[in-house]
Amino acid sequence: MITTPLTDLVRGALELEETPRGLVPHRLPARARAQNTDPRLAMAEAQPAGVRVRFRTTARVIELDTVATKVEYPGAPPRPDGVYDLLVDGKLAAQATAPAGVRFADLPGHDKDVEIWLPHNELTTLVALRTDAPVTPASRADRVWLHHGSSISQGSNAASPSTTWTALTALSAGVELVNLGFSGNALLDPFTARALRDTPADVVSVKLGINVVNADLMRLRAFGPAVHGFLDTIRDGHPSTPLLVVSPLYTPIHEQTPGPGDFDHEALAAGVVRFRATGEPGEGKLTLEVVREALAEIVAQRADPALHYVDGLSLYGPDDYAEFPLPDELHPDGAAHQRIASRFAPWLDFNLS
Repeated sequence: MITTPLTDLVRGALELEETPRGLVPHRLPARARAQNTDPRLAMAEAQPAGVRVRFRTTARVIELDTVATKVEYPGAPPRPDGVYDLLVDGKLAAQATAPAGVRFADLPGHDKDVEIWLPHNELTTLVALRTDAPVTPASRADRVWLHHGSSISQGSNAASPSTTWTALTALSAGVELVNLGFSGNALLDPFTARALRDTPADVVSVKLGINVVNADLMRLRAFGPAVHGFLDTIRDGHPSTPLLVVSPLYTPIHEQTPGPGDFDHEALAAGVVRFRATGEPGEGKLTLEVVREALAEIVAQRADPALHYVDGLSLYGPDDYAEFPLPDELHPDGAAHQRIASRFAPWLDFNLS
């Protein structure tokens, strides 16, 4: 078996941190991480959603050693091991789970592009890549899609890392994905806006609103200027790049009820993870209905020909909820991820054409 350094083979991360145990892919740069004080964001940005090890080889056997860091919530059922997706020439060829890495064997022996998509919801330190034939870096796609959003963009409740709605969309469009979807943390942080500003991209999208509501982070008075400032910062680095502002998907618990959100503790006591809204309506409080209206007005007000508003209800609305209910009342399931991807794909294709 041949051991190949991983440094030049990792895609979708903004930085790779060298640690005594191996390489940690980060989806925020060190400057942003230094300004962050939220341990939940620190956890989310180090979970490698959209990150993959990509190379070209004739190998029939591939081994990837990793160290997984798992997160468990008190009272909630233990999370299953993270899933690794193996794609050969762009098609899903195998899946595996293992506490310390994965092994794929009996692969076709022709010269092929290989991608190992890392678990989207589990911090993964990369230790070693071994193959039974030499490895070279694979070519990059011509275009880059840079996306920011919440846990739904990170991939919560998706079946595997290459079947999140962001991954499905990127694979269908044949683009390089850089996914800055952070569970619970699409909160208009200036350091996130600067990371988006400084990352090369051919199209940028930001899905905003759900975390601001369920964190009960701000009122309408602060929300509008914060969104403008976030978009201004992105525009400093991408003055004419197509920029999509995506409003929240249909989420009944927060459509007319403000945050904060919380676990449904009765359900949790029965071993079921489900969320609820606990806020009370009031002047200036944010709900998803309020957020959608505000985002649409902001995009219209800016009169930017390369800035587009995408109504989240057109991606997943009340009829979709009736067909594919949110299992925990907050995150779409695997089937809904596929539907969201199919509906967002035309937006991406149009803005890349």
